Amino acid sequence: MCRGLESLPFTCLERAKELKALFGSLIQKSDHSITGQSKKDDKLRLNIDEPLKWKESFEKLLSSQNGLCLFRAFLVSEFSEENIAFYLACEDYRATKSSKLAAKAKKIYDQFIGSDAPQEVNLDHATKAITKENMEHPSQSCFNLAQAKIYTLMEKDCYPRFLKSCTYLELSRKTG
Repeated sequence: MCRGLESLPFTCLERAKELKALFGSLIQKSDHSITGQSKKDDKLRLNIDEPLKWKESFEKLLSSQNGLCLFRAFLVSEFSEENIAFYLACEDYRATKSSKLAAKAKKIYDQFIGSDAPQEVNLDHATKAITKENMEHPSQSCFNLAQAKIYTLMEKDCYPRFLKSCTYLELSRKTG
């Protein structure tokens, strides 16, 4: 279950480091937005107020590409990256074509929910049972209950810890 920083996608880890460096340089900047160069992106556009918006709600954090990337890096450091990985897999699953639902559902179930899942998420027995039952006839909503439980877990547990993390506090002080 614990795979450390090497399990974070390289582009996300690289982006998290870029964001930290770019937000760090805001001390010297007086603009309300900055542009930095990236090997992967021609332009990386950041609003200096962005980290402050992440504190408004968990949803605002997740809806920000930069916020999501830093939150994911935080979860890796906390050895709970499987939560956001599962959440994002469910979001992707909902957009899957009907013809591919069964195969994708099995992959998600085996990766995050099944016994001996390599990235098992913390779900109660009843939620696991309902999700397993939903797997018999996969639909775009078969993971909704499990995803909602993990979302709530992240919102109530991981998100407050993220807001108290050194990285977030440093960014919000520099932008506030």
